[in-house]
Amino acid sequence: MNLIEIVILSVALGMDCLVVSFSQGLIYNTGRLKIALTLAVTMGLFQGIMPVFSYFFTDFVNDLIQPYAKIVVFVIFMFLGLRFIIEAFQKREENICCLHLKCVLGLGVATSIDALASGINLNLTNSSILLSSIIIGIVSFIMSLFGFYSAKVLKHVPEKFLFILGGIILIVLAFKACPVRLFF
Repeated sequence: MNLIEIVILSVALGMDCLVVSFSQGLIYNTGRLKIALTLAVTMGLFQGIMPVFSYFFTDFVNDLIQPYAKIVVFVIFMFLGLRFIIEAFQKREENICCLHLKCVLGLGVATSIDALASGINLNLTNSSILLSSIIIGIVSFIMSLFGFYSAKVLKHVPEKFLFILGGIILIVLAFKACPVRLFF
């Protein structure tokens, strides 16, 4: 993946961070800077670290996967993109309000599961894991801060729209990696 594709992937992965932080920004009226930074640092770290785990795991099974690398990349991005879009239409618990260490770490893990899967794609596309994980972490940090602070201003933007947008971005990346060139 080139730098632009990594940034686009980072934005798609950061949608979960944005949405979770957005929901927290609607809830909290005091201590906002501390809460915003706690969420942003946690999500940025988890989003940046998770791809590293799966990136190196892929090396263990590289000989088995390499002949099918483009298909695997296509399937993973397509799966993640469709999952984002499906989640947009599923009912979720509103107002997840929890800032204890256990809860914040849980939010970090929950928002970074997609980043874990993306590490496989980064490996199979011979992308730099260091650069990719730093970009993913920074973009997630920024999107989390943006989501938290924009909550008061953008509370009328449907969460569904953000998930659909993230899904579309991942599906476009899937077709870009497709072994049969259809569009790109």
